[in-house]
Amino acid sequence: MKRILALLFLTVLAACSGPGSAPLETPRAPRFGDSDPTDWPGRGPAAYAVHGVDASKFQGAVNWAAAHAAGVNFAFIKATEGGDRRDERFVEYWDGAARAGIQRGAYHFYYFCTSPQVQAQNFINTVPRVAGSLPPVLDLEWNPFSPTCTHRPPASEVRAQVRVFMGILERHYGQRPIIYTTPDFWDRNDIGSLNEETWLRAVARPPAEIYPGARWTFWQYSGTGRVPGFTGDVDLNAFAGSPAQWLAWLERRRLR
Repeated sequence: MKRILALLFLTVLAACSGPGSAPLETPRAPRFGDSDPTDWPGRGPAAYAVHGVDASKFQGAVNWAAAHAAGVNFAFIKATEGGDRRDERFVEYWDGAARAGIQRGAYHFYYFCTSPQVQAQNFINTVPRVAGSLPPVLDLEWNPFSPTCTHRPPASEVRAQVRVFMGILERHYGQRPIIYTTPDFWDRNDIGSLNEETWLRAVARPPAEIYPGARWTFWQYSGTGRVPGFTGDVDLNAFAGSPAQWLAWLERRRLR
């Protein structure tokens, strides 16, 4: 009887954990628009074959199947913020992206008023460790709109907290997190010295001009994208390599 009850518990737990991650497939070409397009100097987003989005609750209801058909190959979904906040649509987006065949990952918006240990636990409590998911992302940027946390510690302290947070997530998920950041945060805190895999924001000029010498895996090139399946603007992102390199990166960096 105990064995039967244990099996029933595992079955219920599996049913509640949502769909598994999307299978590997040849990436789809993007069919996106932009409500405020940039006239790109040099090598713009069109030079890259693999594109995706990032999303938070502000996107509202999303038709992930339509987004995938339009060329959304990956989606980074906001999960947590600080030590106790969770995005209200995380589970909905997390499950919906996987069901649509989109490679999905989760990100954490970091606050410098709460310890990295507490924030890492908030993320771990929210984001399931599902084989095939993209590595977690640490979102590093100043938040001028926070009513409770406007603290900006010295660059050395910023980097020390980042290392602690990254280490906790790496031990739990089995993959080193990616760092997302902005030009100002990158410069002020010498984020390049951490030598981590990065996702860089650059919406007016290519990353090579804004982050000279930086290596990046993902480039957030617009905050005003228009994508079937989304109402209103959504962030657009490109992967740094070819379709073959994308599949190789997934083989190496997805959770096991």
